[in-house]
Amino acid sequence: MLTAIRNAFKVPDLRKKILFTLLVIGIYRLGANIPNPGIDHAAVQQLIDRGREAGGVVSFLNLFSGGALTRFAIFSLGIMPYITASIIMQLLAVVIPRIEEWQKQGEIGQRKITQWTRYQTIVLALIQSTGLVFLFHNPNNFGVDLVPTFTPARIGLIVLTMTAGTGLIMWLGELITQRGIGNGMSILIFSSVISDLPSSSSIVYSEIGPFGAGVFLLIGLGIVVAVVLVEQGQRRIPVQYAKRIVGRRMMGGGSTYIPIKVNQAGVIPIIFASSVMYIPVLISSAAPWQWMRDFVNKYFATADSIPYIILFFVLILAFTFFYVAITFNPVQQADYIRKYGGFIPGIRPGRPTAEYLNRVLTRLTVPGSLFLAAIAILPSIVAAFTGIDAAVFPFGGTSVLIAVGVALETMRQLESQLLMRHYEGFLG
Repeated sequence: MLTAIRNAFKVPDLRKKILFTLLVIGIYRLGANIPNPGIDHAAVQQLIDRGREAGGVVSFLNLFSGGALTRFAIFSLGIMPYITASIIMQLLAVVIPRIEEWQKQGEIGQRKITQWTRYQTIVLALIQSTGLVFLFHNPNNFGVDLVPTFTPARIGLIVLTMTAGTGLIMWLGELITQRGIGNGMSILIFSSVISDLPSSSSIVYSEIGPFGAGVFLLIGLGIVVAVVLVEQGQRRIPVQYAKRIVGRRMMGGGSTYIPIKVNQAGVIPIIFASSVMYIPVLISSAAPWQWMRDFVNKYFATADSIPYIILFFVLILAFTFFYVAITFNPVQQADYIRKYGGFIPGIRPGRPTAEYLNRVLTRLTVPGSLFLAAIAILPSIVAAFTGIDAAVFPFGGTSVLIAVGVALETMRQLESQLLMRHYEGFLG
């Protein structure tokens, strides 16, 4: 591992990419600590000192912003609006033929999709920042009022600042993708997730002592191993291609495989489910009805309540099957195989191939969705039984999934760069 890192810095082009990525991450972390104009800094400090009592869905959003949401910084929204916009574009491609055509146009179509994703990101940032201003202005939510001067001008200034911060994050992520190492958005999410790990570990250590912290560390290592195994696990379906005679040449032939991962959906279903769980909290913060606020605060504002855990678990299962269904089309895949003269050994081309792929996909999605849901609610279960806030659990399922997935993907990209230059890679 150390040899591979040393070899990476020996290559001038690769060294520049790594240093540029680190520079952008530093700028991103700086913006996550610069507060919005016109907020009560003393109230922000009280919220931070109480150990991130936001809890529930707000703590999930705080995870993706690297603590910027608790500080009500200019990067409070983090990368979530862009992720949500990207998911929306994927969903719209199923129902809007024009977007589906863009997906088949290659680089030109991808540029159009990227541009519309940017527009949606700005719109979502405006909506979410407005909701957060009302959320943090209400003392009933977190016990403090972060926006004491609640005037239209002040609200507009904060909303504009947070929206501009989201646009800047989007640009920084694209810079990493173009000039750095790995996928820019994933790298920024990774930096947000691991930035809170030291403080969360210190809080857990102070609450349960060295022995309990050691037990938690062993549990965390077990979770990491399990996530790596599931993330790397896949079913390889062999595909055989028949040989063809074109003129005087023999063309085609050979064999390949279709990889179907156990966790085909990744962390997207958790984002879906958390976005849905966030809606009642957002509505109750602006609603005038006290009974709605009491109901939401009792059952959906904290992650350790039984209704929250059950609903979160069910939503992740449902969204996993939904997302896998729209991203992997067995009928389309079977048509591609038949079009290029291929077949799955023992399976007839056409409809039987589609049915076989659908059956395999369903069998893999069931354990994958259960694992994903179990990992996601693990911090809530820990909070319910130990009294430790789910927001400070250092080995929360979502954070481990993101960190492990991004780390593996970045290491693969670095390894490919090293192997091209005849160096030994990370995973070799």
